[in-house]
Order: sequence, then C-alpha cells, then structure tokens
Amino acid sequence: MTPSWTAPGSHAHEERKSGRWTPMREEAATLAAALPPLLVEARRIAATVAQGVHGRRRVGPGETFWQFRRYSTGDSSSDIDWRRSARSQHLFVRENEWEAAQSVWLWRDGSASMEYTSGGPTKLNRAGVLALALAMLLIQAGERIAALGEPHPPQTGRAPLDRLAFLYLRAGEPAATLPAPQPLPRHAHTVWLSDFLFDAEVTLARMRLLAGAGITGHLLQILDPAEADYGFHGRVRFEGVEDATNLLVGRAENLKSEYDRRLMSHQSRIGSEARRLGWTFSVHRSDHAPHTALLALYAAVVAERRA
Repeated sequence: MTPSWTAPGSHAHEERKSGRWTPMREEAATLAAALPPLLVEARRIAATVAQGVHGRRRVGPGETFWQFRRYSTGDSSSDIDWRRSARSQHLFVRENEWEAAQSVWLWRDGSASMEYTSGGPTKLNRAGVLALALAMLLIQAGERIAALGEPHPPQTGRAPLDRLAFLYLRAGEPAATLPAPQPLPRHAHTVWLSDFLFDAEVTLARMRLLAGAGITGHLLQILDPAEADYGFHGRVRFEGVEDATNLLVGRAENLKSEYDRRLMSHQSRIGSEARRLGWTFSVHRSDHAPHTALLALYAAVVAERRA
C-alpha cells in the first residue's frame, strides 16, 4: 500500500507538499514497501534448501576468451581488463567461455493469469519467491544470474538479486507471452516459471530455438489447486482473466473429464518435448510447500556442473 503520510520536515514531505511527488515516486515507494517480505520469504526457503545441498564454487578466470563487456555495478574490480579499458573512456570486463557457461537466465511469467488464486498464495507470488530463492542458491554456488528479457548481463552478488526483486514486484504484463528472443551464450541455462496455460506451440517453438543454440532449459509449471484438481460443481460462471471470455455452465462437474484430459495432454506435449531436447519439465501446486520444487530446480541446473 502506498504510504499516505510522511514525516514533516522530511525531503519526501516537502516534495509531496510542493506537488513534486510524482506517480513514479509513489510507485517506487510502494515497491520498496513490498520488497522486504518477498526477499525474507525467498531467503527463508533458500536457507532451508541450502542445508541439503552443497554448492560447488569454481575458481580460475576460464580458458578461452569469449567477449569484452562494459563494467557494471556488482562486478569485481579483479575482473576488469585494464589494457582494454585504457583504450576507452569506459571500464571493460573480460569474459571467457568457461565463465559464460555458468550463466543462468530466469524468467517468471508476470501475466494476469498468474494472479489467480482459489484461496492460497497467488501463482505470481510463488513464482517470484521460487525464482529469487533459486537465484540466491545459485549465487552461493558461484553461478551468475540474469533475468531473461532484460538488458543486464549475468552477474553474481547483491546487484542481480535486487534487480530481480524489483522486477518481480512490477504490475503484471498484459498477456502471457515469453520474452522476445535474445542471444544467449552457448551452454547457458534458462529457467522458466509459469502456469504455461497458453498455446503450447509458443512454448515448444522457443524451446526448440534455444536448444538448437546449445541452451539447456528447466520449466516449472505452477498451478493453483483448483486448476490442478478440477473441483467445480453446480452452476458456475468462468471468467477469462486475460480476455473478455465468459462461460456460464449449469453443471460444472460435467466438464471435469474433458478438463483433465486437456490439461494432461497439454502437460504431456511440453514434457515430452522437454525430455527430447534434454530439458526438464515439472509441475508445482501453489498449495504445496515450495522447498521440494526449489530443490528439484537447483539440482537440475547444477547437475551438469558436478564432476
């Protein structure tokens, strides 16, 4: 909730009084107020799971040169290539192929359907908490993380976590679509957290595109218990959350068998293609404890690293 009162004499109070308190600042205040609970829950879950896993930090700068990129907040000063930087007005970091292989790109579906809940946590909240907790574990294990669809390169440390947290507190996107394609380093991992209740061909096409470029992916479908176990009875009006579709059903229980068939078919298509491409696909209910889903995701991402 946006703060409605600020201490007299404070900078914020004077700005509000003078009319300079802009909508953007109001939004920033709202985000800042909501940030701690999200991070606290993610840290709690990550700490619980971390007791059962052992990250493996790798040392060394890598072996084969990959690229130079501009220095950004969160990079270590030891990663700066001073010779390259001396030829420019900017600082540059040298990245090698070995380092690029340790990048993990996260995407949390922020569309309207993720806001649905039949009484427990929303799918949106659960996806954000799991993504942040996974990022924390991966950073502890020496990985670099980035948000899929965002311009920032993979990093370790506090900076990418802060960016993810604020990103996940934004208002939902208008439609359930994957981020626009972007070039990723070969051997990178990408993790998608969504209900995937949109056209399966959209998901399959992007999976094939990335797999063809040497990218490994991990998909976690998050469903509300009412979606996972169809339990509607009697006269029910179903309303679309991303369009104006409305359906009034006199005996909703008659739709259960067809609903279950379609959901299983949808999951089977995505799961089968994931296995064929060497990806992973799993399902998580928002009324179940998040620890098991987090542990499975973490194990899938780091599996190739354990030698």
